[in-house]
Amino acid sequence: MTEVTALVDAHLRSELGEPGARAAVVFLGAERVEVLRWSDGDLVRYVTLGMSARPMAEPEEAAPLSVSYADPVRGPRAELVLTVRAGLADTDKVLRPLAVLAASPQVEGVVVAPGGSLDTGAPLWPGAPFQAVLVAEGGGLLPDLALPEPMEPVRFLPVLPMTPNEAAWKRVHGAEALHDRWLRHGTDLRHPARRPVPLEG
Repeated sequence: MTEVTALVDAHLRSELGEPGARAAVVFLGAERVEVLRWSDGDLVRYVTLGMSARPMAEPEEAAPLSVSYADPVRGPRAELVLTVRAGLADTDKVLRPLAVLAASPQVEGVVVAPGGSLDTGAPLWPGAPFQAVLVAEGGGLLPDLALPEPMEPVRFLPVLPMTPNEAAWKRVHGAEALHDRWLRHGTDLRHPARRPVPLEG
């Protein structure tokens, strides 16, 4: 476990208590990624651990021939947070897909930031109507974790499951427009089997 990952682990336990479960996934050429699980009443919360071990680099900086020259200290760092309602679907199967998304900055050279989309290419859990997520602004549930300078703080970014039609609509109209749709229709973004939001009109 890297020093940054150890600090994030301690921060999560300080804010949320001891996790009820944790699972690790190792990807070739990437840091080990864990997904930690907390139950909070009727909610289940999954948080990645290990995505922030290295700063994210712009795609051109993360090309195979130049990855060794990417700055190992400076750059944005983040972990992903998924919150769903408990007992309505087998959402614990999201652990590997969520770890895949968390590994994307290292494996694919993706910089994960609010307003962006991430796609697993398969349902997030068995029977899920979602295979993509919208990355939202952090700072709500989990405060940023400050790291020694010149390292940037670790941000904890919520991810909001999107149906394929919502993901396609967001690519055309933007994240803010999709948020507005969800808000206008009172969409329960934590429901693991919710219906797609109306996209016409």
